[in-house]
Amino acid sequence: MDKFANRLREDASHIDAEISAQLDSRIQASLAAIEPAAMRRQGPKRRPAWFWLASSLTGVVAALAVIAVLNVNDVDEPAAVPRAAAGNTVPPIGVIDLDVRAATLTDPLARELEYLQADLKKAEELVRGDVRIDF
Repeated sequence: MDKFANRLREDASHIDAEISAQLDSRIQASLAAIEPAAMRRQGPKRRPAWFWLASSLTGVVAALAVIAVLNVNDVDEPAAVPRAAAGNTVPPIGVIDLDVRAATLTDPLARELEYLQADLKKAEELVRGDVRIDF
């Protein structure tokens, strides 16, 4: 592994790259935020046995409550059939007239789209300038 690391360092020393101050500060902040591997947690904590028991009992009680509510409200009654008065008929439902038009951008929305595209272009140029590498 040491040969590989040395080879990488040698290759990196031959690359002529300019790093902006903004990118350098970001890299330094990222390196400062890294914590050693020994300080990282090694997986989730184990929960006590009473926690498992309490959650199981809660689930069983909730299931029984839902079953009880569904069985109490389940009454076999025939559905009510509406009776039409003599001579009165229900008018049929007509066709709904939908006014469908293609969406068009109004002047303010088109302008905002142009501004957004210009901002994205600027951001792309900044990133390309930050990552510029000459071989």
